[in-house]
Amino acid sequence: MSQLFSPIALGNLELENRIVIAPMCQYSADEGAATSWHTVHLGHLALSGAALLILEATAVNPVGRISPQDLGLWDDRTEQALAAVVDTVKKHSPIALGIQLAHAGRKASTQPPWSGGGAIAAEKGGWETVAPSALAYDDASPAPRALSIDEIAALIDDFVTAARRAQRIGFNLIELHAAHGYLLHQFLSPLTNQREDRYGGSLENRMRLTLEVFQALRQALPLTMAVGVRISATDWVDGGWDEAQSVALGQALKAAGCDYIHVSSGGLSPQQRISVGPGYQVPFAKKIRQETGLTAFAVGMITEPEQAEAIIANGDADAIALARAALYDPRWPWHAAAKLGAQVQGPKQYWRCEPHEVKGLFRRT
Repeated sequence: MSQLFSPIALGNLELENRIVIAPMCQYSADEGAATSWHTVHLGHLALSGAALLILEATAVNPVGRISPQDLGLWDDRTEQALAAVVDTVKKHSPIALGIQLAHAGRKASTQPPWSGGGAIAAEKGGWETVAPSALAYDDASPAPRALSIDEIAALIDDFVTAARRAQRIGFNLIELHAAHGYLLHQFLSPLTNQREDRYGGSLENRMRLTLEVFQALRQALPLTMAVGVRISATDWVDGGWDEAQSVALGQALKAAGCDYIHVSSGGLSPQQRISVGPGYQVPFAKKIRQETGLTAFAVGMITEPEQAEAIIANGDADAIALARAALYDPRWPWHAAAKLGAQVQGPKQYWRCEPHEVKGLFRRT
C-alpha cells in the first residue's frame, strides 16, 4: 500500500491521503475581497485529488497585506466574498479546506511579483509598514514603524477575529503564517527583532508573539478545527533564526496543542544563501518531527511521486505539501496515484478519462 495515500489525522481532522496543496499568493483580490479568479484557481485545485487545500496568505488587517491585491479576511465584505468561493468549492469537491492567516509586517505595501515586487511609495497608494523593530528589509525599502505593546495586543485580536470568520464560512483548518520573513517570523529572528521589552531579546521572548497568537486561536476555535503553524526553519543567514531555535519553537507549540507544523525556510533577509536542490528542506522537517513529536509537512522541490512516497515511507515527514508543482500540474495527485497503485478522489464527470492501464484509479464513492 502506498504510504503517500494512507490516511492521516491533524488533530480531529481526518484526511484520506497525505498530499496537501500549500498556500500560494495570487495577488488577485479586490481590496482584500476574493474574486472570480479565486473561484477558478481554487476550483480546479480542489479537484486535484489532494486531501487538503490551504488558501494563500490571507491578511488579518489591511496593513498586513503584502500587496494591495492580497486576499484579506477582516470585515463583513471580505468574509462574504470568500464565503461565496468556499461554498462553490465545497459544492463540487470533498477536499478539506484550510486558510493561512498572515501579516506581512515590513514586507507589506509592495507590488505583485509580475510588477517587480518593489515597495510602493505613499503617493502611489503605499502605506506605512510595521514590524518588531524599525529595520528596513533592504536599502530600497522604507523602514517600518516598531509596533507598540498595545498594537501587538490588537494584532492578536485581529488574528482571532479572522479565524472566527474562517470558521463561520466553513474552513476546516487554520494555518498561522510564521514563515518567509513576514511579521511573526520577524519577531522570531534576532536579525529583525531588536526589541528590549518582553517580545525581544531572549529566544523565549522572541517566540512569545507566535505562541500567544497560536494559543489565542486554539482557545477561540472548536477542537473540530485543526490549527497548525508554518515556519521557516532557518534564515540561511549566520546569526539568524536557525534549526535549533525552530526545534525549541516546535516543542513549545506541541505543548500548546499544535496539530501540525509546516516546515519551509528563508524569506527574511536578502543576505540569505540557500542551498537549493530536490527536497532541500526535507531534512528540516525530519529533525523537527523527530525532536518535537509534531506532525510535519515537508515542502520544497518535491516534484516526483516516488520522491514523495520515499519521504513518507522513511519517516522524514508525515505529509507532502505541493506548491509550484501543483500549479504546473493540478492533477499531480491523480498521476501519483496511478504510478503508486493507489486510488484517488475524482469528480464523476471525469471518471471516463481514466487511462486504460489504470482502470480503478478513481474512488467511486
